[in-house]
Amino acid sequence: MAEKEPEGIIATDPSDNDDRKCLIIRKLLKFNPKEVFTWQLVKTVAMGQGLAALICGTAVTSQYLASDYHVDAPMLQSFMSYTLLCLTYTTALLFRTGDGNMFQILKKRWWKYLLVGLVDVEANYTVVKAYQYTTLTSIQLLDCFVIPVLMILSCCFLKTCYRPIHYVSVCVCLLGVGAMVGADLLAGRDLGSTSDVLLGDGLVLLSASLYAVSNVCQEYTVKHLSRGEFLGMVGLFGTLISGIQLGVLEHNNVKNIQWDWRIGLLFAGYALCMYTLYSCMPIVVKKTSATAVNLSLLTADLLSLFCGLFLFQYTFSGLYIVSLVIILVGFVSFNAVATTPATAGPITPSVGWEEGGYNNPDDIINEDVVVAVLEEKEEQEEEEGERPGVSWNQRTQKEEVPAGGWSTKM
Repeated sequence: MAEKEPEGIIATDPSDNDDRKCLIIRKLLKFNPKEVFTWQLVKTVAMGQGLAALICGTAVTSQYLASDYHVDAPMLQSFMSYTLLCLTYTTALLFRTGDGNMFQILKKRWWKYLLVGLVDVEANYTVVKAYQYTTLTSIQLLDCFVIPVLMILSCCFLKTCYRPIHYVSVCVCLLGVGAMVGADLLAGRDLGSTSDVLLGDGLVLLSASLYAVSNVCQEYTVKHLSRGEFLGMVGLFGTLISGIQLGVLEHNNVKNIQWDWRIGLLFAGYALCMYTLYSCMPIVVKKTSATAVNLSLLTADLLSLFCGLFLFQYTFSGLYIVSLVIILVGFVSFNAVATTPATAGPITPSVGWEEGGYNNPDDIINEDVVVAVLEEKEEQEEEEGERPGVSWNQRTQKEEVPAGGWSTKM
């Protein structure tokens, strides 16, 4: 007597699995690299590395201020950057009309942007403060905590759908960071303080979490509202908060600075690099995602190290090149497959996805299966002389969709 199928379990035909395996093999054989490595992907990688170069510029100028001129005023540097944002983007909002006017925005969302500005200022401050308590190696490793936090926040609040390739790509990038840290240890660059490692590591984790919150807010704002609104409001509240914090915490440090044209030039260089970074980052975030941008910024430390080979006589290690290649491979593979919101919304799709397209990445997989099945069936019937001359589009109107929930959205 045949055993009864347990309730709730649907019997499947083993031949269906074989068909799916054959279809997957066919798709792999028909894989065209040009469909993945598009011009859009090249632009995304280039823009990401441009942001990393700007981070490198801020690191080099800060290093000169600290090592050659013994200047310790990180909040003054941040204040200058926020002031530039305020003078340009906040002023532009002031002259707008309608709902985009600064006063209308403040009337509706002032407290939200106050929190975003506070989070952004403290994220910058806590990571700089961490250098007083822990080592460079710990900071480089723990600073990567921003990426998993970003992915969790994006899934929860932006309804982003990550596919397995994205998680693999992130792991590859983190492996590259590990190679970079290993190169630092071999080269004897485990710099920094060890006065209170636990406090320093905690500050790095706090900074990474704050950066993640700020970046998610940025992605939501630029994709739903506007880039100018985000930068104008961050510039306004960032200037106010950093100015207050500067007056309370660093007024003595600023008084002790022995100003000359070289120190002024370094401050100006830092402020311009940070201003350009803030101005360009929302553009890249809108085209990709906050997670993709932070993956691209992992190479910033490597670019700083390469500059340090010539400017600060750092010791070279071949692992730096290996680390750069690994991070770039992970970044490219992450952007080669797009992430999309889980539900329909006004968020602009990521690289490779057109507006109004699929909302669920499973749809495109199921679509490929349906198309492949119907094309294969059409070829067989044409060879046998059955139903000749009927186009595929006409047949899809009559073809029944299998019970597995396949989607045929076009």
